[in-house]
Order: sequence, then structure tokens, then C-alpha cells
Amino acid sequence: MAKGLDLPTWRTEAGEPVSCVEKIKVLNENLEEIRALAQEAFEDAVLMECDEAQFRQVMHALADGLVNPYKKTAA
Repeated sequence: MAKGLDLPTWRTEAGEPVSCVEKIKVLNENLEEIRALAQEAFEDAVLMECDEAQFRQVMHALADGLVNPYKKTAA
């Protein structure tokens, strides 16, 4: 596990904890990979004298802009 990364209790849309061990493993691995890549990008930005606050805002916007391609639509 990456240092400083608190892994969540993954939940379903109904609020129940995800019980499948393999699903939890994949979710945790994905989160750790995203954190490592984001940390590397952050360090690059700081080394290139980019504003830390702006980088954080861009990362928040990136997360907020993610699209759920599986979203159920009303019939």
C-alpha cells in the first residue's frame, strides 16, 4: 500500500459494503496506481515551478469531470 493512502470501505450505490474480495482488490490497486501517477505528476509540476494550488484545482476538476458510461438512464 502506498504511504499515506487510506483505503476506503468500498460501497455499492445502496450504501452496502462491497463484499467481493476480488472487486475490492482491483479497486484498491487502481486507487494506489492513480495516487502514484498523480504524485509523480504533482512533483513534476512543482519542479517546473507550476503553482501548487492550480495543480490541485486541475486535479480536482479532472476527477469531477469523470463520466460514468454505465449510468442507468430513466426509461
